[in-house]
Amino acid sequence: MDAVTLTASRANGPRAEGDVEALARLAGADMAAVDALIVARMQSPVPVIPLLAEHIVSAGGKRLRPLLTIAAARAAGGGVANDGLDKALKLAASVEFIHTATLLHDDVVDGSERRRGKVAAHLIWGSATTVLVGDFLFARAFELMVETGQLRALGILAQASSVIAQGEVLQLTRAHDLNLD
Repeated sequence: MDAVTLTASRANGPRAEGDVEALARLAGADMAAVDALIVARMQSPVPVIPLLAEHIVSAGGKRLRPLLTIAAARAAGGGVANDGLDKALKLAASVEFIHTATLLHDDVVDGSERRRGKVAAHLIWGSATTVLVGDFLFARAFELMVETGQLRALGILAQASSVIAQGEVLQLTRAHDLNLD
């Protein structure tokens, strides 16, 4: 992103608070590259994995996490060189894989019937398969992170994944506890 593009996007007048459309337009090419990377990395010789992953990924979503990852990388100069952009794209795809894995796990735990307007994956493929495909997406996320060589980012996302998992287990164990302190 250059200063002219940034200035031109701001010239369109005031936007509603929380509007990310302008940022999404600026990062359109980068987000297309992230989406292509997600599709490529959700592939597996185990046929159910790409089928189930495609089911939830194709359902859409805002892709806010990878968008913010790309925007932060660009703002910090991480997208200037091809190597920096490659790392940013991989980290953005990693963040989306982690988020998608948690959605799959969440839907099983919560017994959700729908996700992003579609039938929840666990109702089509079963709970065990859905959880294991979520685990596959977690593993892919960490493979991508390792490929960047960014140990600090790997540490942050590993810790975040641990906190998410602990929160889910806590939620599950306290689902019917009326005496929460």
